[in-house]
Amino acid sequence: MTSTLQTMAPAMSARGLTKTYGVGDTQVVAVGGVDLDVAAGEVVLIMGPSGSGKTTLLLMLGALLRPTSGSLLVGGVDTTTAPQRDLPRLRASHFGFVFQDYNLLGALTARENVELACNLAGTTGTAARTRADELLARFGLTGRAGFRPEQLSGGEKQRISIARALANDPAVVLADEPTANLDSARGHEIARLLRGLADEDNRSIVIVSHDQRLREVADRVLWLEDGVFREVASMAVDPVCGMQVERTGPSLEVDGITYWFCANGCRDEYLTGRAL
Repeated sequence: MTSTLQTMAPAMSARGLTKTYGVGDTQVVAVGGVDLDVAAGEVVLIMGPSGSGKTTLLLMLGALLRPTSGSLLVGGVDTTTAPQRDLPRLRASHFGFVFQDYNLLGALTARENVELACNLAGTTGTAARTRADELLARFGLTGRAGFRPEQLSGGEKQRISIARALANDPAVVLADEPTANLDSARGHEIARLLRGLADEDNRSIVIVSHDQRLREVADRVLWLEDGVFREVASMAVDPVCGMQVERTGPSLEVDGITYWFCANGCRDEYLTGRAL
């Protein structure tokens, strides 16, 4: 699947995306010169340890944060050089956002949350309501259209969040830890829904997450650490926490097999488990 997708012109193309904070001795490089092409219909999963720059990168990809340098082409527009006044319109027309904490407005019903996203891009009245109802129906939420977020389960709130992300038919959907607050069954459901957006709508899906369940729906898995991409094939899997880790950290050889760990704590836990 991936090889076919990569022969197509990218729906989104980033070159040298960099974000730094501070100057001189206090300068911190949050993201350092990232290149990324995402094809239409492709699901890209970006993983990495906490503090690796994943959220910063996602914010830059969605034109929510200006990079220090680099370019980002979406729909023929470089969002990094577009005037600040044009960015809300560009975000509304090109991107849909799905968040870990849903970010639904508690005072609005499910339908109204989706309608509002339509309104912000200029679609109002009957057209906005019709679009909202169509999207809620697609995700099995017709019976919940009049409910407020506090009356809904986590899985239902995330499906509404996905419906809202599609309100203006974006080419690219960006998801920040979309399954983190969900149990196993609901997490798998959301993973399949995101895969479906790529397969059925030919949308580009970029996900940042720690959740290993999302690997099964991704065309590519990229590992971000210290603000740069590293080759996943060269990584090992911590046998305790399941995190991808570099083969330079704490390790342990058991019966001729070398295990790598994200931290000494996981190595100690592994040793304790073997002793028991």
